[in-house]
Amino acid sequence: MEKPRILADEIASILDDKKAVDVVILDISRLTVIADYFVIGSGNTDTQVKALYDELEKRMREKGIEAKRIEGAREGRWIVMDYGDIIVHLFHREEREFYNLERLWADAEKQSLEEQDQ
Repeated sequence: MEKPRILADEIASILDDKKAVDVVILDISRLTVIADYFVIGSGNTDTQVKALYDELEKRMREKGIEAKRIEGAREGRWIVMDYGDIIVHLFHREEREFYNLERLWADAEKQSLEEQDQ
């Protein structure tokens, strides 16, 4: 498997290509043992969130990478995909605002796709 940071960047790029809103990577490696990175992205509708999930799952499967666990895919409001060192959170815009993981994990190093492009 690829190094976690490289894979987190690739996941973020896949989500961005599929028009996810406000894609960020949180480096949580020094804060917890559950994972090294969170990749967070949003959709404006349940359908868009499910489309983000479908595309990411397909692209990871093509690379031979299977999620260890997936939750919320049926509802499409908050989907969590556990890739071991990377946990992907796909939110409906309203759920993202409500749960505000970026605030909850405020001590994590945060990088948006715009910062990666610079």
